[in-house]
Amino acid sequence: HFQRVTAQQGGHVALGTLHNGSGRSPAPIAAPMPANGGLASEYRMMLVQLGEDLRRLSNIQSVEKKIETKRDMIAAYIPWVKGAMAAPKPVQDDIVTTMLVWSLDIGNWPLALDLSAHVLRHHLALPERYTRTPGCLIAEQAAEAGLAPTPAITLGDLQSFADLTEVEDMPDQVRAKLQKAIGLAFKARVDAFDPEAESAPAGGKGALIAVALDAFTRALELDRSSGVKKAIEQLEREAKKITTTALDSPQDPEPHP
Repeated sequence: HFQRVTAQQGGHVALGTLHNGSGRSPAPIAAPMPANGGLASEYRMMLVQLGEDLRRLSNIQSVEKKIETKRDMIAAYIPWVKGAMAAPKPVQDDIVTTMLVWSLDIGNWPLALDLSAHVLRHHLALPERYTRTPGCLIAEQAAEAGLAPTPAITLGDLQSFADLTEVEDMPDQVRAKLQKAIGLAFKARVDAFDPEAESAPAGGKGALIAVALDAFTRALELDRSSGVKKAIEQLEREAKKITTTALDSPQDPEPHP
């Protein structure tokens, strides 16, 4: 409770602006963490704990073991993170941005979506040890989860991350990976389509094919080497088959007036 309330104090610090010297309107950035006071003191203590946890992680060679360890560690930072997200005008906070990365790493998608929205909305920067921008990291981590042999993220969450990062600047290849992951998730629904199921979409299999093709086509536009050409060809054959079947089906006779 103390950590959560203390982190909310960041809301009493006004947002700063980043002047880029270009003559354009300055880009908003979160103000720096105060140097003094209860917020600063508790923040420094949290950074010490985070430093110890990061050193512990650096001594673990197994990626799988690191993820398991982060899953255990992250609970200690949740009260602080929730307080920081509740602050009306958040300050730059390496605890929050590191927990964003951890939540993506461990596949805690509800927390990752909340933190992604918070970090992007308030223009928080990632710690210096990360070379990617927040938008790029978020999109790529989500995409990689969707591109895994057994996807570790739902279609709905992939679409939410795509919406959150839509206006963020990132390499086209990263955005293409996210669109490919969305396309594959829709394609999986095409392959498993059951017209008798209550959850079947109103437009039937053809509607699923159309949205899958949209995602794959966008991925190909962004990156010609995105590896979606075969999937596009397969779906186009499926769409043509559906159209041909519909044309060949006998039509009900017009009723007499």
